[in-house]
Amino acid sequence: MKKGIVKVALIQQSCSANQQENVNKAAIMVTEAANRGAQIICLQELFKSRYFPQFVDIRKYDWAEPIPGPTTEIFQLLAKELGVTLIVSIYEYAMDGVYFNTVVVFDADGSYLGKYRKNHIPEAPQYNEKYYFTPGNMNYPVFKTKFGTVGVLICFDQWFPEASRIVALKGADIVFYPSAIGSEEDDPDLDTSEPWMTVIRANGICNNIFVAAVNRVGEEEGMSFYGGSFISGPWGEILKESKASEDEIIIASCDFRKVKRARDVFQFHRDRRVDTYEQLLKKVIEE
Repeated sequence: MKKGIVKVALIQQSCSANQQENVNKAAIMVTEAANRGAQIICLQELFKSRYFPQFVDIRKYDWAEPIPGPTTEIFQLLAKELGVTLIVSIYEYAMDGVYFNTVVVFDADGSYLGKYRKNHIPEAPQYNEKYYFTPGNMNYPVFKTKFGTVGVLICFDQWFPEASRIVALKGADIVFYPSAIGSEEDDPDLDTSEPWMTVIRANGICNNIFVAAVNRVGEEEGMSFYGGSFISGPWGEILKESKASEDEIIIASCDFRKVKRARDVFQFHRDRRVDTYEQLLKKVIEE
């Protein structure tokens, strides 16, 4: 695949209690992004609803959808109509009692390229994700789209550098991070927006790839989401950043040819000592 300049867009939005309203808003924003020249477009984590893992509620399992399903069908058709690669977050119904936090990737001709199921599932006040999501069982796939090779990780995955390393080694030019992160109930004075951006940029630097993180905005039942969506380059340089607290389409031009140049300068992948990392496979290192 010949690499070149690709326009990447992130859809940062607030979410209401009306799921159809959220889907409609996302579709309108995707269409606007495509009309502005975007070629790869990524929606935020669980954009169809408010962030329901704030609370434990057995009725929320009914919100999960199979793949294919009503929401994926809407955005698959939209990807084909607009001629864009589309990254869509879904609360996936796999079977009775088994649900995943999943991202589906559709290419510019509407073809289904596959999915990724979130591997790292947090459990904290207002982030009760272990109640709703089974840990992913698909490793870390990459997707060869019309415009470049794409990796997708989901929110809490960002704090684990091993995940971004794997998709980079599989050939990703860019890694997307659909997210839902905001205030922390057990530490109200803590602002995680800076470390959130820093760790994702660091994942990009350590692998000399582009990264694109999209986060929701707005107040939801006492929880505040800070947005801050951004796109950065292989040296961590910010290419585009949101205005933080508003609905916004973030678009940046990413020259995927710069990945090779950056890796030729700093040979992080060449100089890895995989023969010394065996201890990383242990939960606790005791010597």
